[in-house]
Amino acid sequence: MIEDCTALILAGGDSSRMGQDKAGLLLDGVSLLQRATATMQRSFLQVIVSVRQPRAEVVLPQVCDAQADGGPMAGLVAGLEQVDTPWMFAVACDMPFIQSAVIERMAELRGDYQAVVPLIGGHPQPLFAFYAQTALATMREMQAAGEKRVRAVLQQLDVRYVEEAELRDYDTQFRSFVDLDTPQDHQAAQELK
Repeated sequence: MIEDCTALILAGGDSSRMGQDKAGLLLDGVSLLQRATATMQRSFLQVIVSVRQPRAEVVLPQVCDAQADGGPMAGLVAGLEQVDTPWMFAVACDMPFIQSAVIERMAELRGDYQAVVPLIGGHPQPLFAFYAQTALATMREMQAAGEKRVRAVLQQLDVRYVEEAELRDYDTQFRSFVDLDTPQDHQAAQELK
């Protein structure tokens, strides 16, 4: 268990490319949100869900985005404002194959950084990342200036980027980073199980 950190599951997206609510999408008869919750509860004592509006089916504590169309940035800011731990691990609800060992390895790399973000295929994965409370002020400022892109915020933070080579032993095929954005992604995930 990672005791100095709260997990935040981001479940407030509009799912426009999927055409339906991703959080409720089923994989092996279990919703993506339920899968993410079970995985996070294996690694963290506290788990909360970021939503646009309260969801009756969610039994975990919920935090609502203060900015209606603020994207994932609004969820991250709302989450950091809510948690009372020094760190928050943020994950998108549409990542059904997360390996807890990857999260635990990333936790070991936090040090004095403001964020720990994997680089997969050369691209940062800001919705599978650790954020320190010390990042909140910068995130608030950029959000107030109209910035919605989390990757843009990363450029202003002290980030520990984690290369693929550092994670390969914990998830050889990097399935933890598979996210379901389209019906085709969902179909492919059915076959991955």
